[in-house]
Amino acid sequence: MSHHHHHSRRDFLSQLGAGAALGIQSAWASELADPQAPREPHFPAKAKAVIWLHMAGAPSTLDLFDYKPDLIKLAGTPLPDSFGRNLKTATDGGVGNLLATKRTWKQHGETGAWVSDLLPNLSKQVDQIAFLKGCKTEGSTHVISSLKLHTAGLVPGRPALGAWVQYALGSSNPDLPAFVVLPTGKGAAGGGRGQVIWSSGFLPAAYQGTAFRQGDSPILHLARPANLSEAEQRNTLALLKSLNEHQAAGFPNDTELQARTRSYDLAFRMQSSAPEAVDMRKETAATKELYGIGQKETDEYGTALLRARRLVERGVRFVHCISGAPDNSVDSWDAHNGLEKNHGVMCKQVDKPVAGLLADLKSRGLLESTLVVWTSEFGRTPYGQSGDGRDHNPWGYTSWLAGGGIKPGTHGATDEIGLRAVSGVVDTYDLQATILHQLGLDHKKITFLNQGRSEKPTSVFGDVVKEILV
Repeated sequence: MSHHHHHSRRDFLSQLGAGAALGIQSAWASELADPQAPREPHFPAKAKAVIWLHMAGAPSTLDLFDYKPDLIKLAGTPLPDSFGRNLKTATDGGVGNLLATKRTWKQHGETGAWVSDLLPNLSKQVDQIAFLKGCKTEGSTHVISSLKLHTAGLVPGRPALGAWVQYALGSSNPDLPAFVVLPTGKGAAGGGRGQVIWSSGFLPAAYQGTAFRQGDSPILHLARPANLSEAEQRNTLALLKSLNEHQAAGFPNDTELQARTRSYDLAFRMQSSAPEAVDMRKETAATKELYGIGQKETDEYGTALLRARRLVERGVRFVHCISGAPDNSVDSWDAHNGLEKNHGVMCKQVDKPVAGLLADLKSRGLLESTLVVWTSEFGRTPYGQSGDGRDHNPWGYTSWLAGGGIKPGTHGATDEIGLRAVSGVVDTYDLQATILHQLGLDHKKITFLNQGRSEKPTSVFGDVVKEILV
């Protein structure tokens, strides 16, 4: 499936408006009538916004951040039995011999974080970053682990974290969606799983992520038709509103009608606000260069990340940037074979833009209030596959956070060969709880009644990773 999700305006509006009737069950029924209404956090927030950088397909953090001298020494030998117990391999490739990283490694910055030469630009930003080296998850297929990372569920149907954030906090800019998705490349949603990872699940449909396309018109069919004047459009909307309000008067508990009216209003306001939010013409040449805009490898992803900064500047709470393959020469980050070629292509695409985003946010005083999250659905194994690739590894890998009240440094570790998390273990539920905490939200206090059950963003799991908080 292409990452370009073509929706008509009618689809977009109906998705925004549909489903709000469910909200009547909720404690926030009156506020749900306006899903965009800003709401207070549970306690003072360190971060106002999240930019989530998801590397679809799962990079090998053993070749990026997790330096293992023992793995280099043991390369070419079979996986020791002591490591191999209870090993359920992810794919049919079996367990090959241990595979050394071919990269050159150095420690960087005051924190002394190890970064390989695949990420020369990001290595200069390590003093902003908290590396979570003891990450783990369940499931070793892209679909299951991606769902768990984004929705805290192993099957489709649960809301994405961004949807929960919008539900809990509303919007701080009534002219833009609170949860925006910026997919890049091919297969950027991670192998055709598409909107499931930014779905509103059982929450009202108004809370789902709004995908922005590349180019000047981020949402299809949002622009006013050429033969329709603004006055005519306003009159049409006024008529629709009066008809909906007339209907709603007879059904005061039907929040769907109220939500639909508001979604028309939002779409009307977005005709000018959405194109303005992604309009790069006001950005300086120096800023564009920082993100790698105008350079072949980095242009698309750099453009997405500069848009992400512009969106959080304008009050968008949650921006989900998904990195997919630039062309058919590689399969996103999914390097079962040809890891060197794959990661060479993918790292070139994201290294400069991600480093540029951190530097740009910091120079504008935005990093303190913006939480940047870098994730993949899992990591890759220390043993080889097809000779020069690595299998899926849900047992131990690295994610990182920056800004938004996060203390830079390294937290947790994998074992000597980088197979399993052994200290500072962070499950995806803990990561979600920590992101919510930085937004001033207690993950156990956000609830929504679904089919008689009080649902929470992380299901019943998760602990805030207090060690990395300022």
